[in-house]
This record gives sequence, C-alpha cells and structure tokens, in this order.
Amino acid sequence: MPSFDVVSEVDMHELVNAVDQSNREITNRFDFKGSDARVEQAENVLTLHASSEFQINQMLDILYAKLAKRGVDIACMDKGKVEVAGNKARQALTVRQGIDADIARKIVKLIKDSKVKVQASIQGEQVRITGKKRDDLQEAIAMLRKADVGLPLQYNNFRD
Repeated sequence: MPSFDVVSEVDMHELVNAVDQSNREITNRFDFKGSDARVEQAENVLTLHASSEFQINQMLDILYAKLAKRGVDIACMDKGKVEVAGNKARQALTVRQGIDADIARKIVKLIKDSKVKVQASIQGEQVRITGKKRDDLQEAIAMLRKADVGLPLQYNNFRD
C-alpha cells in the first residue's frame, strides 16, 4: 500500500553554514565595527549578541537572508524577546524540528475533513499517510501544501 511521511526537519549542516556566513558578514560590516556582535549556536538555539536592539534587528535580517539563500525555511524559527542589560542586548532563536502533537492532530483532521481516500496516523514527530492509489497521496500532499499548519512541512519516504 503506498505511503509517505509528513515531517518538519531543518538541515542542520545548512543552518551551521548560514550562521558562519552571517558571522563573517557581521564582522566585515562597517556599522558593526568595534561592537561584540555575533551569532552563537548551541544545538537548536541560536543566540544573537549585540550592543543594542537596533543591531539585533540588523543581525536578524542578515541571518534570515543567509538562511533563505541556503534553503532553510525561516518559518521554523521561534523568536524570543530581546533582552537588554546595560550596553548589551541579546535574543534567542529556537529552531523548531519535528511535528508536535497539536499540529499532528491538526494535520490528521485536515486529511479526514478533505474526504481524500487516505488514512493518516501519528508516529512520534511525524505523520504517516497511506492510501490505495498514488494519485490520492499526491492529492493529499497538494492539500497539505495549501493548508497553513504553522510549520514548514516536508514529504519524504514515499513508497509505492
């Protein structure tokens, strides 16, 4: 029986490359000269350090441009609040990976409401969709692409 998995993943290698490119551009830009502006990465958390909130916003623009250029969807980023203490500012960005239970239930409900002849089941941080015909699965993919679930979705492990 044909099936595929709906997942939400970020290519961590591309994320590391985008952070490195952002740091390189920040160190070369004139408006950041003399400041200790940088982007640090620890697992799924990116921390932006700068001397003002304005510089944090500038760094966000640079980082988002680098992420988009490397094919990482910026919708998977959760921005935290900008914390200003003295002449230092910082902001944490959390990289969301995997489909949490609420969004998985929303995807299953969308599939059932669409009346497409497929079944959806939640399997950990992914949703498996199975059907009798390949065309039904492609219709389900098209429907999920149009729907806004709040996360960038990828469709992999397609089996006939």
